[in-house]
Amino acid sequence: MSEQADEQTYSIAELSSEFGVTARAIRFYEDKGLLMPRREGQRRIYTERDRVRLLLIVRGKRLGFSLGECQDIIDMYGAEPTEGAQLRRLIETIRQRRRSLLDRMEDMRLTLDELDQVEAQARRILEGGVRGASITPAKSRPPAESDEAERGARARLTSNS
Repeated sequence: MSEQADEQTYSIAELSSEFGVTARAIRFYEDKGLLMPRREGQRRIYTERDRVRLLLIVRGKRLGFSLGECQDIIDMYGAEPTEGAQLRRLIETIRQRRRSLLDRMEDMRLTLDELDQVEAQARRILEGGVRGASITPAKSRPPAESDEAERGARARLTSNS
């Protein structure tokens, strides 16, 4: 951290270390107009404003936002915090991201359920020494149907023997 004219400044190495991103990533964000450091010859000098912007970028990326969405959030951060339209836009962006994550979470839950069912079928075949039985992946279904589907899977296993 450097001090110049009472203004806190940072090198690319300091920001890279603090936020756990590469210098190349920081230069990429600069190329995209998200960061605007001063230059002293070849050396980049980042201000506290750049540091906060990088914090918002890293946080936004961690939450799954695109760089465009990060830019919108940064723009809102710099605006008057009482600006209703900007706050509503931020809330809508967060809601969309939340819906997307919940959808992905449900897809993962269904996939894990299916993996559990296939594994259970394979274990039953191994334990029962059933020859010629096949493992049939279950179709995606709501959780309430899983007990009935498991009974159907057992019936398929026994009918194949």
